[in-house]
Amino acid sequence: MSNSYLGFHFEVAPRELGSEILIAELGEKAFESFIETENGFSAYIQKEFYTEDILNDIYLLSSPEFKISYTIEEIEQVNWNEEWEKNFEPIDVDGKCHVRAPFHPKTTAEFDIIIEPKMSFGTGHHETTHMMIQHLLETDVKNLKSLDMGCGTAILAILAEMKGAKPIDAIDIDNWCYLNSIENAERNNCKQITVYEGDASLLKGKKYDIIIANINRNILLNDMQTYVNCLNKNGTLLLSGFYSQDIPFINESCVEKGLTYVKKFERNNWVSLKYVN
Repeated sequence: MSNSYLGFHFEVAPRELGSEILIAELGEKAFESFIETENGFSAYIQKEFYTEDILNDIYLLSSPEFKISYTIEEIEQVNWNEEWEKNFEPIDVDGKCHVRAPFHPKTTAEFDIIIEPKMSFGTGHHETTHMMIQHLLETDVKNLKSLDMGCGTAILAILAEMKGAKPIDAIDIDNWCYLNSIENAERNNCKQITVYEGDASLLKGKKYDIIIANINRNILLNDMQTYVNCLNKNGTLLLSGFYSQDIPFINESCVEKGLTYVKKFERNNWVSLKYVN
């Protein structure tokens, strides 16, 4: 018989950054599964490991920079496949790219991507991932050496390979994302993707024709010079993970490093920018 679980259903604003940090904090506790939802995520813990003070030292819950609320639900004998199915709807991007879980039927879309979301973000539901897919759909990446920085589920690296990019490096600092990216690359029969666990320090001495970085404003600004150093002449930089009000900071950083602005996508105040070297 399976153990009873408690489900913590979090609403988080700003959602992507807040969820990412909060999941990392909860992962240090006994929480073992996380599922992305429209306004945040659900976190699951076996009832026997729960204590009333388990959330007391979670920094993010008391941070004024984030608005977080949650409800708790007791769940008997969790069927995880059923939980994924309940929370993960297939996504269609411009009729060309279909993102689905393994239990969804195959479609006739030109790019049919299977993602097992597990504990990682980047299923295509979030505006930033959706916009980065749009950029990639419009960009000729055939035979381009590519980098998916902060790869999450590796969804963008997988699409890049489907469009002919090679070779491709996918990097994430989070161990769950690293393992999930390897699994998703294999699930989509990708042969050109190498996944690494780490940060921008891994990029020393590397060169790419296209760099995809869907992270957050502070990390992008911190690592921007590293990205530019790694970009080949006439290379492309695709950025997302920030709001429209962050554009001046991102743009100033890119332009002062010699990049030229090309295009913007915007969805629900989230933006994605394209630059060339």
